[in-house]
Amino acid sequence: EAGGVVLGKSAEKLFSLSGLFAVYKPKGPTSAGVLNLLKERLLAEAGVQTNGNKRNQVLKIGHGGTLDSAAAGVLVVGIGKGTKMLKTMLAGSKKYTAIGLLGKATDTLDATGKVTEEKPYDQITKGDLENVLQKFTGDIMQVPPLYSALKKDGERLSTLMKRGEAVEAKPARPVRVYSLSLQHFQPPLFTLDVECGGGFYVRSLVSDIGKELSTCATMQELTRTKHGPFTLEEHALYEDKWTIDEIARSLEHCMSLLPGEPSHKKLKTEHPSETAVSCE
Repeated sequence: EAGGVVLGKSAEKLFSLSGLFAVYKPKGPTSAGVLNLLKERLLAEAGVQTNGNKRNQVLKIGHGGTLDSAAAGVLVVGIGKGTKMLKTMLAGSKKYTAIGLLGKATDTLDATGKVTEEKPYDQITKGDLENVLQKFTGDIMQVPPLYSALKKDGERLSTLMKRGEAVEAKPARPVRVYSLSLQHFQPPLFTLDVECGGGFYVRSLVSDIGKELSTCATMQELTRTKHGPFTLEEHALYEDKWTIDEIARSLEHCMSLLPGEPSHKKLKTEHPSETAVSCE
């Protein structure tokens, strides 16, 4: 049973799933929204009624690092005992492809915000941009954006900003950039490939690059192409593959990529009757 409901075969299989896998998060919904939709799909397929009682969350599921709603790409998901492995994912390396726009700044540092500044950019060459990138490689200090998932007194900064409350910028903090390269330059647009550690904001990077070039810049598009060992091309399940069987197959594949983790068989011993609150 799970929450007093007798389980069928599909539900038994669902509640036996444990480990990490990756899904594709499209542009638009929040990471939490994608997770909730995934959860609804799986519980519906398994025929499990939740009776709208959110406190009685029978399926243990969480994600390993928020992607902005305006961004797309790899979202690592933990299911069952895999939720306990998500903390290690938060600190792991991630790869992104970002498109920046020179000459405009916004309050959110991306295309969703209000334009706060405009400056000329005609003087900037491809060489100027490439030279500046060296300053943002390695161990650097970065000020997180005001519109972010970081919290003050238990509330997200982005929520406080949207309510019109005064929010002080968080102090600069150390972050790591493993690699940073310019892929395309067609003014005012430029495309970057970034590999970075945890706690890094690509929006802040694009904005800082603009300032360093004596103009301004804002991020137009962002795609996370890799998170830890999981890549967008090889491992991210698109919405049409959000089924119990597809996720079971994906778990087998994904768990083999993790170094030094317990074997997948050991992880799959979770009892179907265990209940837990979602990490979200």
